[in-house]
Amino acid sequence: MAACCAATATAMTTTSASATTIEKPSSSAASTRRVAPLTRGGARVSVFFATAAASSARSRGGRHRARAGAGASLVVLASSDAVSTAMSSETMSADGAVALTRNGKKRVVVTGMGCVTAMGNDVDVFYEKLLNGESSITPITEWDAHEDMATTIAGEIKGFDPEEFMTKKMARRVDPFIAYQIVAAKKALQAAKLPFAKGDEMDAAVDKTRAGCLIGSAMGGMHSFSTATEALVTVGHKKMNPFCIPFAITNMGSALTAMDLGFMGPNYSISSACASGNFCILNSVDHIRNGEADLMLAGASDAAILPSGMGGFCSVKAMSKRNDDPTRASRPWDKARDGFVMGEGAGVLVLESLENALKRGAPVLCEVLGGNYSCDAHHMTEPHPDGKGVALAIDRALDACGLDAKDVDYVNAHATSTPAGDMAELRVLQEKFGKNPGFKINSTKGMIGHLLGAASAVEAVACVKAITDGWVHPNVNLDDPEDDVDLALLVGPTKERLDVKVALSNSFGFGGASHLALVPVRPRHNSAVLFGAYEGGGGGGGAGGGGEGGGEGSELRELWRRLF
Repeated sequence: MAACCAATATAMTTTSASATTIEKPSSSAASTRRVAPLTRGGARVSVFFATAAASSARSRGGRHRARAGAGASLVVLASSDAVSTAMSSETMSADGAVALTRNGKKRVVVTGMGCVTAMGNDVDVFYEKLLNGESSITPITEWDAHEDMATTIAGEIKGFDPEEFMTKKMARRVDPFIAYQIVAAKKALQAAKLPFAKGDEMDAAVDKTRAGCLIGSAMGGMHSFSTATEALVTVGHKKMNPFCIPFAITNMGSALTAMDLGFMGPNYSISSACASGNFCILNSVDHIRNGEADLMLAGASDAAILPSGMGGFCSVKAMSKRNDDPTRASRPWDKARDGFVMGEGAGVLVLESLENALKRGAPVLCEVLGGNYSCDAHHMTEPHPDGKGVALAIDRALDACGLDAKDVDYVNAHATSTPAGDMAELRVLQEKFGKNPGFKINSTKGMIGHLLGAASAVEAVACVKAITDGWVHPNVNLDDPEDDVDLALLVGPTKERLDVKVALSNSFGFGGASHLALVPVRPRHNSAVLFGAYEGGGGGGGAGGGGEGGGEGSELRELWRRLF
């Protein structure tokens, strides 16, 4: 069964105090320079990422625009000039080498992303629809929602097409949560300029003994289990699908993905409710930093839009009843919010050691800075009214990364559109980050619903895109904000330009509807994932929206000083 995230986190081992270096590939378009490493330790559920290096930069009125190769533009932590000014002689040299470690801890970067959502299976299309404020919430069509069921709307994936990443026969055979994550994982590999099938190309590109999969799920194979239960009741156990158990357990997605790719490194799944994706990202980072893997597929997947899943959440009165107005049902921080809207899908990141990424000339999107977690120890489903667990997770994350609250530019909030949860989180965010110039908060769930365990993974994709593109998506359906809401801190009803150097992705959750009747006490899991801009050279970059960099040189120097 799914491994417990806290139990699987391995201790950090310091191997050397000196920085390891590597020459950048000759194919890189970026100018050669030595850059100080980001080094963070320990298992956490807050992660920071940073944007990829640019090939050239120029200063204009104190602001910097970075240009990446192949016509792509990325928002970066600092321009070449600013980084050169910020770096000390200890972390820079004329040899053009990039530091790969600091204090024995490997740098970890994101080189590819994949997603399967109700907005489509393409990361760029997905984020463009978010920027446009489009909603994917509709009446349920895959099955006849019970007339007496309180909620009959969802962020449902319709007409799922596995494309070339999986045969349609295989997609029909496995549980949807498995199909979604396999496709998302392969699309992430494709974006990372890696093969996505067994064969000579994969053998040449990846040391498969050092490549692993850590893709979580909150609910696992609910479709498989529900079908098996129905068969047991109607025709008896001898007629049950022999795959019902393998396809129901949460680790089977990671297992089948690894089997399909031939990856022989760390492989398991984490189920930590809605924070599952964050836990998988941080544990994957630790596997790389501990030297147990060079590359990890990390993320989460869930598919619980079926009668038992919807009925379970309806029974605890957790979901919106706004069935007559589906696109406006999910409304974080609005006074009229009445519960979350369920979504489904998967998000997967390709995480690599910086050394591995540079050796193969990978397109570096951002750098993972670190993260942390906490537990409310308060209530089975509701957050602590003072947000103590939320604040603790954020404080631990910042401390683990060597950052101050003032360094955070953007938060993708957990904000599920529930009466109890939204404001408890927002009050903490406003208190900690409210004085940061230009700081913004948004919630992705207003448009795609709550993807349960996959929510944090898909929202990690949104965070990285915010960094690389320089745009943050709007908050939708916020017609009548709660009195405590500081609207100046929230992204408005349309997309906004934002130079994101450090982004925080929050995810909190309880055990899930299928556990509520069985477990008398289930503490909430709080996680905060921080993403920050990467300026390291040699990373090729990825296509983006041409966002402008920003920040005065003194601010950049101070941030880099404390990071390194």
